[in-house]
Amino acid sequence: MTPFYSTIPWLLLVQLIILQQVLQITAEVPAIIIFGDSSVDTGNNNQLSTVLKSNFKPYGRDFNDGKPTGRFSNGRVPGDFISEAFHIKPTVPAYLDPSYSIKDFATGVCFASAGTGYDNATSDVLEVMPLWKELEYYKEYQKKLRDYIGQEKGDETLREALYLMSLGTNDFLENYYGFNSKRSSQFTINQYEDFILGLAGDFVKDLYNLGARKLSIGGLPPMGCLPLERMRNGFVGITGCNQEYNNVATEFNTKLQGLVVNLNKELVGAQIVHSNTYDILLDIIHKPSKY
Repeated sequence: MTPFYSTIPWLLLVQLIILQQVLQITAEVPAIIIFGDSSVDTGNNNQLSTVLKSNFKPYGRDFNDGKPTGRFSNGRVPGDFISEAFHIKPTVPAYLDPSYSIKDFATGVCFASAGTGYDNATSDVLEVMPLWKELEYYKEYQKKLRDYIGQEKGDETLREALYLMSLGTNDFLENYYGFNSKRSSQFTINQYEDFILGLAGDFVKDLYNLGARKLSIGGLPPMGCLPLERMRNGFVGITGCNQEYNNVATEFNTKLQGLVVNLNKELVGAQIVHSNTYDILLDIIHKPSKY
């Protein structure tokens, strides 16, 4: 997601919903390992040559000393809260942040890059880290972790860690529905949903083959109601949310749930949950006084 999309109440609700589901997996989590976009990026984009950064005020105004960290938030992001809920640590460091080392990463690390998606073409839009690169950094991390705490302990940590995946929105809003999009000429929207689902499934299998067993896969939010999309609607005289985009999100989430069911059957020993925040975020939008 881009900085236009990030609103703090939404992020807090996202982490609560994810917690409700991942807590059903196990309470024994030695580390939090995160992949995704700006919804969970804790500062990796600070180290990239991209315009998509949040290392300036008012970002971070409620984060410790009020210093922007590269999180697209006024404070912490969902992965931080989840880490704290598992009594690990209150924040999860960005892998590319030079102020941290493997000592810090041993109990939690974030590979996420704001603006990225499952589709490599999505990361090209704003010149951010593609998902395959996040995976390459994870492989590098595995070696560093085993060197630091030993082979047996390293394997155990990687096996028992909770893996969070939060991405997909940019694939649609910044890529498929983007200006002069090549993907929209290659695929119908249903075909593109299936294409993204295939990439998501492949990524989960890659993580599984590398030792991951406990994964939370985030679904799409009501992306037609995100601030940037509502602003764009105003330019063409439309008020409120873009229902077409919301319909795509609900359709995709239904398919994603099916993918999760199939992956749990296929990958022996895997515990995978679909963290679907769509309904509660839409309720916030339609009934803000409740919150």
